[in-house]
Amino acid sequence: MAISFQRLEAALDKSVKLTLTCGVFQGVLQHVSAGRDLLLHSVKNLETGRSSPGVKVFYSQEIVNVELLDEPDSQKRIAVLSECTSAVEENKGADMGTAQGGLGNSPCVSLERQLRALNNMNSLPGKEEEEKVEYTVVNCFQEKFGPAVLHLKQQDVISVVGEGVNLCRNGKLSWLQMATKSHIFLFDIFLLGPQAFRNGLQTVLEDKNILKVMHDCRWISDCLFHQYNVLLDNVFDTQVADVLQFSVATGGFFPHCTCTLQECLMQHLKIPSKWKTLMKHEQQMALENPDMWFLRPFPASLFQVLALKAMYLLLLRSSLMDNFMADLTAVVHAYLNTSQNGSEDHLGSLKDRNTMIWRKARRGAFAVTPARKPELTPTCMELPKELRELADIQKLRREKAVKEYRISEDGLLIRPVIELNERNPQKEETH
Repeated sequence: MAISFQRLEAALDKSVKLTLTCGVFQGVLQHVSAGRDLLLHSVKNLETGRSSPGVKVFYSQEIVNVELLDEPDSQKRIAVLSECTSAVEENKGADMGTAQGGLGNSPCVSLERQLRALNNMNSLPGKEEEEKVEYTVVNCFQEKFGPAVLHLKQQDVISVVGEGVNLCRNGKLSWLQMATKSHIFLFDIFLLGPQAFRNGLQTVLEDKNILKVMHDCRWISDCLFHQYNVLLDNVFDTQVADVLQFSVATGGFFPHCTCTLQECLMQHLKIPSKWKTLMKHEQQMALENPDMWFLRPFPASLFQVLALKAMYLLLLRSSLMDNFMADLTAVVHAYLNTSQNGSEDHLGSLKDRNTMIWRKARRGAFAVTPARKPELTPTCMELPKELRELADIQKLRREKAVKEYRISEDGLLIRPVIELNERNPQKEETH
């Protein structure tokens, strides 16, 4: 029988038949989001007869009709999703490859194994400072949501990371991580729905006085604008900054490709090996199971990864800014060294500067009135040698880059693959 969306919550854990614009599916209803998207497990394509392991999200705009099956299969009513996550969190140490009567035949066995491995990594012993990654999960509007938004509105700089499936105007956002220097908030957009933006997140994201640190903001911006009417403003994009830093370090060359957030973090920051391993496995899991972001309840081990990304993104901006300022700092240091330790000849005598000013005036470089002569100010019109040295440094960097990198047909430097299990600092010249 056909049922309305208002009655869907009463059909949880029951078998339903979905008629979509692109096919017909059957599965056990696991969750109904605020946006009326449906999360099903034990999904079967009735047109092809193929079954899908794990969970699958069906978006409301694709659903034509929903039918509640009269006699749901008792086996399909097993909460496979809860089975996956609870087994991981309990961590009883059972071997999934040999366990009898366990999840050996579960359709989500692959994902469960990955979650168990991730949870085991998360419980590895480490330094005390590595263990303290605290975060706040915001999945309802009572208690936590208001204070979280208020805290964000009081900041000058925050980091913003989004997780979901195919993040763009046609994709689906599940989590929005936002971090400050003192707090990390994990907003469950799948449960909160569009109301989360209308209740305050839109104001934060559009605030021109709050710098939003993001990595490759194009896709999440496309999603936020077309689905939630959010117009991002004042963004520092670490992917763009990484490319510009590469160009500076190689004397003006550009790389043939950009880096993912994980690659940038490994390249520019000293991240504890434990967190490196967690993020590496999370990236692999997301590639193999993109719908894992819609697991509810959400595994605690994945919460850690969400929080880590937001936390390290703020540190990544600081590292990139320090790299950008390296040349400036070095030249200013040379300025000070010349004035404090050099002779007057290094700066040029006051007479020489005065003569140069008059010569420029006679050439018409600037007007001089008879009533008032140019002031004898210590303003040197020629480019100082300390700044001229930057051109020599850039030349040396280019020569070094040509030797260390292969060059593509387009004249771009072919960036080596960055291994996520070890730090691979970018080649750069200092002076």
